[in-house]
Amino acid sequence: MRVVRVLPWFVIIAGIAGCSAPPAQAPAATAAPTASKPYGSLAQVMRGLPFPNSNIIFDTQTTDPGVPKKIESGQGATSTYANTYGGWQQVENAAVALSEVANLVTIPGRLCENGLPVPISDPTFQKGVKALADVGVAALEAAKTKNLDKMVDVSGAISDACLVCHEKYREVPPGKMRCVPVG
Repeated sequence: MRVVRVLPWFVIIAGIAGCSAPPAQAPAATAAPTASKPYGSLAQVMRGLPFPNSNIIFDTQTTDPGVPKKIESGQGATSTYANTYGGWQQVENAAVALSEVANLVTIPGRLCENGLPVPISDPTFQKGVKALADVGVAALEAAKTKNLDKMVDVSGAISDACLVCHEKYREVPPGKMRCVPVG
């Protein structure tokens, strides 16, 4: 019994002493590691990230992400986890992915599908990268409102941002190489 009476006082005194002690010096922060090299071509990054994620946003023009989807069981991991980060959260995540792609495509050393370096110093490419980052931010803000009309508007802005680079580097005349500035 005596220990029970002493123990609460000990805990209170230790707690007060802990609160009045000067804060411990935090360890020096180190810079986050940066990607030292790209792992895929520009085409692989574009097909893997902005293409599917922009389509998630485009889908909001005709489908309300707030309406739960019917998922049939037994269809594999895709259906098993379809509602885990679905709905509006999926649209918000897709918007973030668009902005993050702007960082990924500018990693030095990334190559185009034809083996040439990504033209990261070309003014049109830089304009397209900025447009992609900006439209991702706009799409995120629109998704947070859960307003389908705003999603229609931002979908058009996404198409416009993509065209900045696509017109110059992707949609090239026959016989010309992609990922090489045209004209």
